Amino acid sequence: MSTKKNIIDDGFRADLVRTAEFIGVFEIPAIKAPSEFIIPKDTIPFSLRSQTKDYSEFIVFYEHDIKFADVLTATEDYLDELMNFPGIVSPDCSLYRDMPLVLQIANTYMNRAVGLYLQSKGIYVIPNVRWGDERTYTTCVLPEKIAFVGLPKHSIVSIGTYGCIQSRENKHYFKEGLRAMIEELQPEIVLVYGGMPDEIFDEFKDKTKFIQYTDWISKKKGVK
Repeated sequence: MSTKKNIIDDGFRADLVRTAEFIGVFEIPAIKAPSEFIIPKDTIPFSLRSQTKDYSEFIVFYEHDIKFADVLTATEDYLDELMNFPGIVSPDCSLYRDMPLVLQIANTYMNRAVGLYLQSKGIYVIPNVRWGDERTYTTCVLPEKIAFVGLPKHSIVSIGTYGCIQSRENKHYFKEGLRAMIEELQPEIVLVYGGMPDEIFDEFKDKTKFIQYTDWISKKKGVK
């Protein structure tokens, strides 16, 4: 008879949230505000991290979820590698507007859980903020604005526009979510991965400090 221990993955990833403070009715893990603001020199997508020249960039996850799925399921396996970089932006788990609300909540949870875990291991973590449809950034359905639960106020956060603002409808939802985020979190600094069209951002430029980073595809094409 085999003595090999059977390990069952229940999907909870309790190891990620052992040190967590859980916030709100859905008990979302909280990512702590950093003791100081560190502004990334540059960014590099997780899947392309091996292309770094000097490990001076922050790791970001603004790419298809499948490219960083292993970070969500085996986070501890990447600790040593991620520690070579000055910091990361927490995972950008997708929140599509046509996604069932329960999955939008679950992906918000994973964003915070992985971010908190890496933070607890000494990695500098800038929280990524992602919203989906209006149910995630208003209280029209939920008792809280789930997209912002577990994030520090008056701090530094990051958002990604790459692939999110092509159509008029997408721009509308992105702008409304951005307005809600600024009102709720009142961030000191907002990092922006991707384009910053005036029609979305001009209204908010006197409310916080935006720092823009060219997305990887545009960078390779020589677009600034």
